[in-house]
Amino acid sequence: MFKKVVEDFVCEKCGEFVTGDGYTNHCPRCLWSKHVDVDPGDRAEKCCGKMKPVSVEKEGEEYILTHQCELCDYQKRNKSHPNDDFDVLVKVSSLKD
Repeated sequence: MFKKVVEDFVCEKCGEFVTGDGYTNHCPRCLWSKHVDVDPGDRAEKCCGKMKPVSVEKEGEEYILTHQCELCDYQKRNKSHPNDDFDVLVKVSSLKD
C-alpha cells in the first residue's frame, strides 16, 4: 500500500537539494534514486543502494523511468516528474545495453 511521505533530501549522486512533495522518488537534476522502500513510502528496505536511471519509456503522455540498484540489481519503474531535467531524460532514453 502506498504511503505518502513528504521529505526533502540531498541527492547522493550529484549533491542537489531536492524538495519533496510526497511523491518525489528521484533527483530531478540527475534522475538517480535510492533503494529505500519495500512498498512505496514505507522506508523499510535495508539495501539503501543508489539506483541508476537505466531506461525511459513513453506511456501515453507520461515518461516512465526504470531505476536499477547498484548494490542488489533490483529494478523499479517510476513516473517522471515535471521538474525533471528533460535533457537527462533524453540521454537516459538513448542508452544502449
